Parts: sequence; C-alpha cells; structure tokens
Amino acid sequence: MGITTDVTVARDPNLRTLDDLGWALEQRMPLILAEVRQHLAIDYPDFAEFLDGDHPEIRYAATVFIRRLVDIAHYGVAAAPESADSDSQAEVVLEEIGRRQFQEGRELSELLAAYQVGARAAWHHVSATALELELAPHILASLAEAVFMFVDQFSANTARGYVHEQATASAAREHQREQLAQLLLSDRADDVQIRAAAESAGWRLPKAAAVVIVEVDDPDACRALDLLDMSCLPIRRPECYGMIVPDAGAPGQRERLRRRLAGVGAVVGNTVPLRLLPASMGLAALAMHLHQRGIIPENPVFTGDHLDTIIANRDERLLGLLREQVLAPLEHLTEGARERLIETLAAWLRHMGDRQAIANDLHIHPQTVRYRINQLRELFGADLDSARFRARLFLALEWGAP
Repeated sequence: MGITTDVTVARDPNLRTLDDLGWALEQRMPLILAEVRQHLAIDYPDFAEFLDGDHPEIRYAATVFIRRLVDIAHYGVAAAPESADSDSQAEVVLEEIGRRQFQEGRELSELLAAYQVGARAAWHHVSATALELELAPHILASLAEAVFMFVDQFSANTARGYVHEQATASAAREHQREQLAQLLLSDRADDVQIRAAAESAGWRLPKAAAVVIVEVDDPDACRALDLLDMSCLPIRRPECYGMIVPDAGAPGQRERLRRRLAGVGAVVGNTVPLRLLPASMGLAALAMHLHQRGIIPENPVFTGDHLDTIIANRDERLLGLLREQVLAPLEHLTEGARERLIETLAAWLRHMGDRQAIANDLHIHPQTVRYRINQLRELFGADLDSARFRARLFLALEWGAP
C-alpha cells in the first residue's frame, strides 16, 4: 500500500476578505480617532485634546491593533500567531503612556476609563466594516472578543508603566527627603541649601521641628515611626532610626506622639527652630542612652522633661568623679552600711530633712532615720550645713548612677 505525498491545501475563502478588513480599518482610523475624541471631550477633555496632536505612539498602537485584530479574526483567539517584536514594542509604548500619565499628575482610573470609551468606538467601526464585508458570524464573534481582549491588555500594560513610574518617583522623593533630613541635622548647611533641598523634596519648611528617634534594631519601634504623618522626614543612621516632625509643638501634638509611641522606647527631642535641630538631635541621643540604662525610665521620653538629668549625665566621667569626691567620707564603711547611708542621705536631701517623710519614703522607723542622720553628721561634719555642699550632694545622688 503506497503513501501519497501530494497534499492539497484548501485556501481560506475568508482570507482575501480579512485583508480587505485590515485595509478598510486603516482607512477608517482617522474617523475612529475622531469619534473617540468626540466621546472623550465630554468627560475627559485632556485626553480629547491629546488626540489632536501628532503622537507616534498612538499611530503605532493603532497599527498593532489592526494587524492583531486581523490575525485573531483569521486564526481565532487561541490559535492566532504571536509577534514577539511588535507585542514587545506595543508594551513599551503603552507603559510609556502610563508613565506619562503619572508624570502629568493624572489619575490612572481616568486613562483606563478612556480606554473603555475608545473600545466602544472602535467596536462600532470594526463591526460595521465586518458587516459590510459580509464576514461569517464566527469571525464577527472573534473580532468582538479580540477588541475587548485588547482593552484588557492595553489597560494592564499601561497600569504597569504607571505603577513603575509611581514607585520610581516615590523612591526618588524618599531619597530627597532623606538627604534633606541629613542636611538639617548636619550643622553645616546654609539657608539657601536647605530651601533648595526642601523644594526638591516637596517639603514645606516649618518654623520649628523636633526629632524622634528609636533603636534601629527594634522593628516594632521603627514601624511605629513609619505610621507617623507623611510630613515627617526620615532619619536613617547606623545607630538609630527616626523622624523629623514639623510643628511638633502645635496644640495636641505632644499627646498624639505620646499615644502613638507608647511603649516603643522612643525619644522625642525638644521642638526647636530648624537651625537648632543638630543640637536637639545630640540631646535626644543622650536621652536614648540614659533611657537604655534605666536612668530615664519614661516611655516615650520627652527630652524637655529631663534636661536636668541629661545635663548632669552629659559627661559620665565627670559625674562619677563628683560622686566619688562628695561621698569620700563613706569610703571606709562596709558596702551594705555605705549603701544604707547613701539612700538615707538622698532621701534627706529630697525631703529637706523631714524625718517622717524620709521614714515613709524608705519604709523604716523614724527612730532609724534619726540614728542614720546622726551617723551622717558625724561623718560629714559641718559640710551638711553648707548649701553649696548640699547642692553638690544632690547633683551626685539624684542624677548619678546608683
């Protein structure tokens, strides 16, 4: 039994008609665009005006649209051959349209709605042309499916370009905001530099601001700062994460910060003019160190409430030296006795010698207070009656490390 090698390929009777469809749609394209413009003029006048110009991307998209439409009508949606080059170029064009939409400050939803308007106008002409050419019903159905499939593709590609540009712009703006924060905290920038950087970052320069910092390796604290108002500038340093909060001294702002930062170990610096932000940042860093050591237990810490403690602990070595000096009369005692007398001496200073108040504070009998104070007078002598010496004692005991 022989195998025949002669194969007769039947010509698709619709092929010539589909070529005519492509040609007819190309001829109608100015009319299609005019109708689209007419529909857009009512709700989307900016897009209607855009169609009046000479834009190569529109002509290219229209050409790809017609060519793919004819292929789909011929082969069907599932079997239509893909053109990688043209599809890729069309994606680039549509993504560029999306990017331009964001750059011009327009909403993506408006452009996608305009696509729907264009699809309805295009289908009106495609269906009319197909009927004039007496195309088969199944081809007409394929054309309808193809038109609205294109709208979905156009929308997806355009949205991708829009979102990409949005993300790029957001990253650039965030970088500019970080640079502005660094400039404000550098203590080296002049007013001209700061104004220029603020304009680039889109940040309104306030009369005063405060820094808020947290530990950089505490994710919960960092998230709490990220939830602050978008008007805040980010501070990113190896040792801390923070924000510059504009107008932090406005009515109610302190209480809002207290609520939002409760329990995360944040330090809120003083609200100061922008030129003093570097100094305020230094005080906030000191307050953070003291909070970590337990010397300032509040959470969050407002540096304005603890300036005395921060000043006293600014140089720990000096404070330690003062403590050793004023407590020298107690050096020869055992550790337990020494600590009891230091505790009593601090309470005596806080309560201005009121024995009952001291007893209540230390949870001991007033007679024990009297005994200990007599011991202290024997050890310190007339120094305890010196206002200057008592001030030095108070500084060493009230703000010094226990």
